[in-house]
Order: sequence, then C-alpha cells, then structure tokens
Amino acid sequence: MRIENPYIPKLATIEKIITETWDTKTFRAVFKDEELRESFTYEPGQFQEVSVFGVGEAPFCLTSSPTRKGFVEFSVKKIGSVTSALHEIDEGATIGIRAPLGNWFPYEEFKGKDLWFIGGGIGMAPLRSLLNFCLDNRKDYGKVNIIYGARSSGDLCFTYEFDEWQNSPNTELFLTIDKEEERWNKNVGFVPAYVMDLKPSPKNAIAITCGPPIMIKFTLQNLKELGFEDNQIWTTLEMKMKCGIGKCGRCNIGPKYVCVDGPVFSYAQLKELPPEY
Repeated sequence: MRIENPYIPKLATIEKIITETWDTKTFRAVFKDEELRESFTYEPGQFQEVSVFGVGEAPFCLTSSPTRKGFVEFSVKKIGSVTSALHEIDEGATIGIRAPLGNWFPYEEFKGKDLWFIGGGIGMAPLRSLLNFCLDNRKDYGKVNIIYGARSSGDLCFTYEFDEWQNSPNTELFLTIDKEEERWNKNVGFVPAYVMDLKPSPKNAIAITCGPPIMIKFTLQNLKELGFEDNQIWTTLEMKMKCGIGKCGRCNIGPKYVCVDGPVFSYAQLKELPPEY
C-alpha cells in the first residue's frame, strides 16, 4: 500500500486575482489534475498550505465555499516573504497546494438558528466560506446577520459580494468603519461597539467571529454581556496555523494543536486552553 507524503503539494494554476485592498488580494486557483479538480472537496473553516516555489509555504484559510466547485480561493495580506511573493505573481502562475487541512465550523449544529457573522478586516476571509455556504443552503438556517468592519472603506474586502449578501432572503448586512469619511453613509465606530449598538439576541442564535485579536477580545466580552453562552460563540485561530499537520510543534496551545484540533473553536473550548491565543 502506497502512503502519500503529506508534505508534497498538488500543482495548481492561479486562474484569477482580485485586488481587495491596497495590501490584500484574493486568489482563485484550479488544480492542474482535472480529476482532482472535479473531486476535490472541503468544509467551511478548513485551510490550505500554499507554496510559492523557490520562496516558501504558508497557511491560508479556504475563503471560497465548497458549494461553489471547481476552484479554491484564498485571501492574502502582504506581510511576509511568501505573501509578498504571491502578490507579485500573475494569473496563469503555478503554485502548490496542500489541502484540505484542519477542522471546520459545525454547520450541521447551526441549522435552524439565527446566525451572526462578525468580521473585521481580512478576518472576513474565513467567515466568507461559511457565510456563502449558508446562503447557498438558505432554507437550512434562520436569519443571517453580517457585521463587517474595517479601519476605512478602502480596507473592506469582498465589496463585490455585498449586493449578493444583503439581497439574500432574510439577510442583513451591517457595515462599519473606524473613522468618518466623506460619502460614507453606514455606521462609524469599532466592530465591538457596533455589536452593542445592534444588540443581537442570543435566543436560538450562533455568533461566528474573526478579526484582529483586539476586536475578537472585546467582541467576545460584548457577546457575553448580551447573554450569549460560551457554546454559542465560535471563532477560528487563523494566526496560529503553521505546518498544517501538527508535526512542527509551533501551533500548540496547551494540549491542542491548532492545525489538527482547530483552527475552529467554540468559546467554551477556548476557555479550557491557556490564554496564549
């Protein structure tokens, strides 16, 4: 029996590049192997390791939804060598992908409940996979509410999907930026404060949040103040992902390896871990 080496990536072609903001791009990739391209599947919340040959490899969440087949998407903020190399490549370039990796959002448990997606900046990327999955299975979920914020309007990602999101049945999109801007007619203020203004009801609801650590910290506090139980709040520890298979020993938080036990955790699960996240 042949055992596949988990470190060897599959070859893929960059089919499309979308410039989201001044420092963030979204890449759509298709596997070169047509059979793999058709059979590949994953779950919302899982991630992938993307390699730029000659430069290195880095983990990125799968920001596309598994309901939209034939490709995978990932969003990249330019902050290091691999991300900078990705920002320099063109459509048609070859990259390597190891995926799918990690656990996923328990979307079966979310069925029938109202959902509150609370994202900040590039933190909307992992939420987008679950959000579009739920919108593609709309009858399975209650009201979908999306709170999304960034430092400025120019830092908001996925703006080309805003119309689709807010025009979906029983769905509302709430946008906010940190400071006032000319011609901005949505909310102004930080995401956690906007959560308190909107006062989501915890009754039969789930909150899923991802963003800068300081945003997550105060969003969690505010959700608790609003009455959400620990098992009603979910997040993903994108910043802790490393080799993808729990072998390098750099993703552990106490006894948990984020790459294999996560990156998706409930707040109840996080409270059992050392405060290292």
